[in-house]
Amino acid sequence: MGFRLFPRFHPRHQLRRTFRAGPLRLHVGPDGVSWGLGAGRWAWNAKSRRHTVDTPGPGYWESRGRRPRP
Repeated sequence: MGFRLFPRFHPRHQLRRTFRAGPLRLHVGPDGVSWGLGAGRWAWNAKSRRHTVDTPGPGYWESRGRRPRP
């Protein structure tokens, strides 16, 4: 072990930020910028074209979204 000036981040820990202005959401992360809409428990991302619904309790439902191009 030892002291690290810059600790390593696990791959699942990414630096992302969401800015909200009413129903409009702007997502900024290492993959670039995307925008979406949200209302209550429903959200839609324009880049992935994915719908997400927050369900009661732990977990959520997510659509498949746009397929990646080969």
